[in-house]
Amino acid sequence: MTRKIVVDSSADPFAWAGAEIGCASLKIITDQKEYVDDAKLDIKKMVKELAEYKGKSGTACPSTEDWLSAFGEAEEVYCVSITSNLSGSYNAARLAAERYTEEHPDRKAMVVDSLSAGPELRLITRKLQKYIGTEYSFEEIKEKIAAYQQKTGLLFMLESMRNLANNGRVSPLVAKMAGLLGIRVVGKASDEGTLEPLEKPRGREKALEALMTQLKKHNFNGKKIYIAHCFNPEAAADLKERVLAAFPKCKATVYALGGLCSFYAEKGGLLVGYEKT
Repeated sequence: MTRKIVVDSSADPFAWAGAEIGCASLKIITDQKEYVDDAKLDIKKMVKELAEYKGKSGTACPSTEDWLSAFGEAEEVYCVSITSNLSGSYNAARLAAERYTEEHPDRKAMVVDSLSAGPELRLITRKLQKYIGTEYSFEEIKEKIAAYQQKTGLLFMLESMRNLANNGRVSPLVAKMAGLLGIRVVGKASDEGTLEPLEKPRGREKALEALMTQLKKHNFNGKKIYIAHCFNPEAAADLKERVLAAFPKCKATVYALGGLCSFYAEKGGLLVGYEKT
């Protein structure tokens, strides 16, 4: 039996070494240019150009055909999408799964609405990789991944929220605070899959302290954490050191965000996916 995991590019799959999964790419769009979030995207150039761009920018989700193409000919397909509250990717994946099973009655497909983005999707996908390598049935895996999803979370630290505000993802008032006199916004992915600001610390030191406070407050279990950054490796490394000092047995991984998440996190931003009790 062939089993395949398929994600959209909000999961940053191109940053993972040895990840054998399919991907449906999102796009970042301006009036002048379109950036396809795939392995060929020059993210550094994109971030620089968007920071200098004065017009409107936005994103486009993968189409149903994009998802179907990524399914290939697998007998069982396991999809994970960015939160449905930020993108239409989940709905496109769901329609693709319905069409796939209608056209191939002997095959199965499921779609997980991550209610998140970036490193939390990576946690979910890595757990799926573990499950599909076992003798668990399709239905058992579906139940287990739903249970695991309740044990993961996402925190963020952003220096700018311009792109989020321009796309109606956060309040313009909250967005104006980010970057003003060194203010960062620290928050989380809510249970509904929206972005929920929690604190507005000033300066990197206080922002990292706030992240550590929120990790503990939101029941980080000290076992596994992914720290993803948008051209801010120093802050990511600093946070990793703090995590390991507090949780010496933790498996902490730092990596650079992909295109879609870099668009929303903007330069300097951190996204932190973690397991919780």
